[in-house]
Amino acid sequence: MSELAPSLRLAVVGAGPVGLSLALHAARALPQARVSLYDSRAATQDVSADPRTLALSLGSVQLLQRLGAWDGERAQAIAEVHVSQQAPSLGGLLAEVIGEPEVRISAAEERVPLLGAVLSYGAIVAPLQAAWLAACEREPGRLQACFGATVRALKPLANSVEVDAGIADNFDLVVVAEGGIYTNEAASSVAKPAKPPLRHDYGQHAWVGTVQLAKARPGVAYERFTRHGPAALLPLKDGRAALVWCVNAEDDPVLELNDTQRLAVLNTLFHPEVGPLSAVSPLKCFQLGLVAERTLTQGRTVRIGNAAQTLHPVAGQGLNLGLRDGFELVQALARSNDVPGVLRKLEWQRAPDRWAMIAATDFLARSFTWKLPGAGAARGLGLAALQVLKPVKSALARQMMYGSR
Repeated sequence: MSELAPSLRLAVVGAGPVGLSLALHAARALPQARVSLYDSRAATQDVSADPRTLALSLGSVQLLQRLGAWDGERAQAIAEVHVSQQAPSLGGLLAEVIGEPEVRISAAEERVPLLGAVLSYGAIVAPLQAAWLAACEREPGRLQACFGATVRALKPLANSVEVDAGIADNFDLVVVAEGGIYTNEAASSVAKPAKPPLRHDYGQHAWVGTVQLAKARPGVAYERFTRHGPAALLPLKDGRAALVWCVNAEDDPVLELNDTQRLAVLNTLFHPEVGPLSAVSPLKCFQLGLVAERTLTQGRTVRIGNAAQTLHPVAGQGLNLGLRDGFELVQALARSNDVPGVLRKLEWQRAPDRWAMIAATDFLARSFTWKLPGAGAARGLGLAALQVLKPVKSALARQMMYGSR
């Protein structure tokens, strides 16, 4: 392993889960690098109460554990994933022979302690931020927490990038990791790509909130393919579940309903195993679309996480992909101090994982807009085949847990 030059200067823009985890990992894996983390919010702002729910894969959980930033008390482990399709999906004799299609993936079957975990945005960010601030206190000359500092512009120079956050500073590498959740905007306002990103409007809304299950099975995540779009229940503590309900935006069947009516409709959607839903919280609505930058790198600037791509939530993999991008970047920097060379390799090394996930979620999301006869039956047959083909199902489970390796 080559030794890093003491002058290596790394800036991270965005103190969300991806930016914070990358900064923490860089602080440990690149002991001679100078790392500065920028975010417009104040460090004193309480982020722990942010209730937005996120699903983490097993690989992401293990990364946060290694960084000492895992709040296991607030997390709900996912022990099983159950995917099914609302009837009618397979017709006639075929339905009588194989039943309604479903896929079950379990941690026990894959011989892992858990498939992933569900917890709030605040429960992810707060431990990461506390660990980062503690690291900055230990090494104030090398690590900087630039909270309350809005990055106004990035200016490419010959062998560096100038970061303008009120006071200009130069860095050998800038990682842009800022972005939103459930939005269709990926590119950061301070890192305009050379080419316009790939865009597609799915014509869908995502309604998100929480529901109370009368007979909850602890640790089971449910996804249901309906004629309007996918609906998912992610397990939480105390018999609750986080709801992601995707529907047609042009003819939104949820928009005009009150909470009582929404609860009644939800009780007709999910697999009978879920049991009755006894309550639903007020729901928030988000437009769904794909935005994917054609390249992660531009000069000495790298975009990762939602700054690089925003995916449909059908597979719940957007955050996990961003965490893997950050991890692999730091690992590559730990092996070489040739920043341009590292960035060239990063582009093609991350391409299989990144584009496979983009393609898979895009295909599933578009499939709900197809008007072709038999589209639902074809999707149902795919689910049924996946359940029977154990090696294929296990390979899919490993992809969801760890990404492409």
